[in-house]
Amino acid sequence: MNRAHESDHPLVRHKLTLLRQIDIGVRRFRELLWELTALLAYEALADLDLEETSVTTPLDEAAGHTLTERVALVPVLRAGLGMVDPIWNLIPDAQVGHIGLYRDEETLQPVEYYSKLPPADQVDVCLLLDPMLATGGSAVAACNILKRWGIQRIKYIGLIAAPEGISRLQESHPDVDIHIAAADCCLNDRGYIVPGLGDAGDRLFGTKVHEATRIPNPPEEP
Repeated sequence: MNRAHESDHPLVRHKLTLLRQIDIGVRRFRELLWELTALLAYEALADLDLEETSVTTPLDEAAGHTLTERVALVPVLRAGLGMVDPIWNLIPDAQVGHIGLYRDEETLQPVEYYSKLPPADQVDVCLLLDPMLATGGSAVAACNILKRWGIQRIKYIGLIAAPEGISRLQESHPDVDIHIAAADCCLNDRGYIVPGLGDAGDRLFGTKVHEATRIPNPPEEP
């Protein structure tokens, strides 16, 4: 069963095109990341369970529904932090955990340095948040951590993925749904996604930013 879902929504495609550009500033990058994350979460959470209820309107009683599943958000530090608030804005009761991983630049393997997670018995669905699914090492390591903690139902939400990363995550965790904006061509010899958008963390937080990204007047949306 293929659990990798590449969004075909026109707004996702449009905003991802803007996000990729080298000549947008840090503020606009954050805004687009927020917007794309909200759209992807909307698609990823379409299967949440509901129960019927009723509410009183100013005119009459109305049938309605409430969520029955408890959602946790777990960003992979640091780039995943930029994806928390847009989903938290949609689900204010969601618990938030954190997993700290960095990639060894020589081996390209993930190294864990921090984890703080909500109690597993309080989580029905966990959204693992990381913009880039490159080699897949960090995503696999994060899923390993979550499952050891006792969290079983995991959905990965990211912006761009390489085929290598998708394959590795699916092979290691075939039960994890993958929701992305785009699947790109491949990885380069440094393990970066091509064409990708560069280092998402650097562009999000303004560290090691290419000078071209400091141009103050990015292209405007139609």
